[in-house]
Amino acid sequence: MAMLFSTVFPSIQTWSSDGGCDISDKKLTTLKDRAREKIQMAHSLSVGGSGYVCPLLIREVFIQVLIKLQVCFVQCFSEADRDIMTLANHWNCPVLSSDSDFCIFDLKTGFCPLNSFQWRNINTIKGTQNYIPAKCFSLDAFCHHFSNMNKALLPLFAVLCGNDHINLPIMETFLSKARLPLGATSSKGRRHHRILGLLNWLSHFANPTEALDNVLKYLPKKDRENVKELLCGSMEEYQQSRVKLQDFFQCGTYACPDALNLGLPEWVLVALAKGQLSPFISDALVLRRTILHTQVENMQQPNAHRISQPIRQIIYGLLLNASPHLDKTSRNALPPQPLAFSEMERINKNIKTSIIDAVELAKDHSDLSKLTELSLRRRQMLLLETLKVKQTILEPIPASLKLPVAVSCYWLQHTETKTKLHHLQSLLLAMLMGPLTAIINSPGKEELQEDGAKMLYAEFQRVKVQTRLGTRLDLDTAHIFCQWQSCLQMGMYLNQLLSTPLPEPDLTRLYSGSLVHGLCQQLLASTSVESLLSMCPEAKQLYEHLFNATRSYAPTEIFLPKGKSNSKKKRQKKQNTSCSKNRGRTTAHTKCWYKGNNRFGLLMVENLEEHSEASDLE
Repeated sequence: MAMLFSTVFPSIQTWSSDGGCDISDKKLTTLKDRAREKIQMAHSLSVGGSGYVCPLLIREVFIQVLIKLQVCFVQCFSEADRDIMTLANHWNCPVLSSDSDFCIFDLKTGFCPLNSFQWRNINTIKGTQNYIPAKCFSLDAFCHHFSNMNKALLPLFAVLCGNDHINLPIMETFLSKARLPLGATSSKGRRHHRILGLLNWLSHFANPTEALDNVLKYLPKKDRENVKELLCGSMEEYQQSRVKLQDFFQCGTYACPDALNLGLPEWVLVALAKGQLSPFISDALVLRRTILHTQVENMQQPNAHRISQPIRQIIYGLLLNASPHLDKTSRNALPPQPLAFSEMERINKNIKTSIIDAVELAKDHSDLSKLTELSLRRRQMLLLETLKVKQTILEPIPASLKLPVAVSCYWLQHTETKTKLHHLQSLLLAMLMGPLTAIINSPGKEELQEDGAKMLYAEFQRVKVQTRLGTRLDLDTAHIFCQWQSCLQMGMYLNQLLSTPLPEPDLTRLYSGSLVHGLCQQLLASTSVESLLSMCPEAKQLYEHLFNATRSYAPTEIFLPKGKSNSKKKRQKKQNTSCSKNRGRTTAHTKCWYKGNNRFGLLMVENLEEHSEASDLE
């Protein structure tokens, strides 16, 4: 993702983000490495260590915030870097991103790394304009540092180092034979020395052609042509894009040659560009492969996405017959099986690819181009049938909470969740945050109602803060809530694909991990739901509607006193064993660990030589 901003028109903000995976699949190895890296960090966090893993629904939350703030945005069909660079140069705007690839792109007005922003250090110019200090990376200044190096050489530098698209082992032959300056063979800080040495070596050449010819001299003659073709192809990734994203901001649509060549329905292309459909959908559509992102969950249990597999199978069924042009693309990754989709998921602390069959749907649901023509009633019926929920159950529920409640009913019906009563109660209590905010901000409410809502809201905020202050994570509870979030994510994706027969919930006020975990602890200790809600009768009434709707789908055992559900646990264990045996055909990837995913971050260091010396001392 990247943001473009204008220094001339500060009120205009736009955001362009990556869509699905590149249709050529050239980043698959990188994606697998990053998936392994995320699993390791999630495991570290789950046992109290360090790491950073984005929440599962962060993309959906982010898009909702952009819409609320009226920030214009476009979601690119696949990899967005080139399109963003082209748009930034067209508008003469800097790019804000955490992707160090933008150090290589020839950006007219520079690249501002997101981690350089001092978000809490707001300054003022002459008492009128506020600004946030940040750093801007300039390619011209960088090349000046290396003997006025031709900046057209940087794409070659990137592919020689190895980027997201290419990492040729044979390049080690060149790097070991070439006499790179600055002690490239040093054992300490070797990577930093190698980068500096390579940059200094390249600075002696006038253009990429001359430099590439000199690189090839160090390789065996039999490999030169093949390597040259691969390097030149990868260097193209840093050139201007044919896509004109500015058309989207002017006309509400833009032409993407890759997408048009696939023959996808027009409504799908528009919905993807507007962020109304997730990149998950485009990946399933184009590659017949999806990536199930790991959460901070119990690594000893089956991954949390297993529970939502039946929802995904319906999604895959809707996407089966999108376009005859897709066959060549998707069949590259899969055996010739008409219903097969592959899912990259966590198994223990590694990744595997499972082959999952789509559900064959009725004829009127199997033509993606005509899906939007189905009546609201038919689309809603398919959604609720997938979630195994009766429409009458949802009638007393406010429109904004119908989908989360339906998803919760689906979640409760799956016995592998091992849900307890306090888990359900905590989730439903957290859903009150949105309505509480509405009561507080509503001018027509009586003072007594408003005061009660404010008191309950303040209590919830207190619970959140207290939980964040270092309360130990209950891993089994975390896993259960991860399963619920997976159900919500896939329920939302199906709802979006069906053109939202149920309103999309406000995710910013629907679920808070610190709140639900804190409420779980309170409910287990001494607090009762009744005493908590006694200060706000309106919230209590809404909670009763939510609880009554979901309780009919919950296993009866969760309402029994402790110690009376041992037989149920034994049945759950049997079902889990059976489920794992019937999971599907899998291919395990046993390669472990990962490579850093911000390869050119070193280029943003102000003094490269000092950084290199410091690394020697570590």
